[in-house]
Amino acid sequence: MRLALMLLAAASLAGAADKQLFNGKDLTGWKMTGPGSFVIEDGMMKTQGGMGLLFYEKEKFGNAVVKVVFKTVGPRGNSGVVIRMPEAPPDPWYGVHNGYEVQIESGGDEWHCTGSIYSISKVSSREQKAPGEWNTMEIEFRGPVTSISVNGKKVNEYREGQPVPERKMWYEPVRGPRPDVGYIGLQNHDAMSIVYFKEVSVRGLGK
Repeated sequence: MRLALMLLAAASLAGAADKQLFNGKDLTGWKMTGPGSFVIEDGMMKTQGGMGLLFYEKEKFGNAVVKVVFKTVGPRGNSGVVIRMPEAPPDPWYGVHNGYEVQIESGGDEWHCTGSIYSISKVSSREQKAPGEWNTMEIEFRGPVTSISVNGKKVNEYREGQPVPERKMWYEPVRGPRPDVGYIGLQNHDAMSIVYFKEVSVRGLGK
């Protein structure tokens, strides 16, 4: 009986719901830096203007899976999920240069499209759906390794220290190591790039 109860408890924990960072009503727990904003529309976050960064200020995350469910409005939909920021970002470019931006954008090349770590680690395949359709992206970071899945298919894996392309443009991220634990955020890129998010959640992976 005792063993059965222990197994039941373990199964219950394994099936526990992800921690929801967006309550579907307002931006409680989130803070905006830079121009533009995120607004709530029909229970969803909507990007507006830019370039800005909305970050979850309540805690840092490590050894976790960040899940975002998003859709773009048109082919120019551009956003990103920023991870591994060591400090609360004082400006919208802080996350690009001190964390990693996991790109949301259907039209870029393999280094700059959905599921890539922007100009750092390319995708193995393109899995984003057409504008207007919902996509699920999961970003797992366990220690120095970041793995990214889009709509159920793994498209990227990056390990700290592996070779990366030379930095050529000012807006590309500064090369260098990122911490295992950090803040996460959502980018609003520009006024013409409208992206909706209906879920942002985190699942811990333990040590």
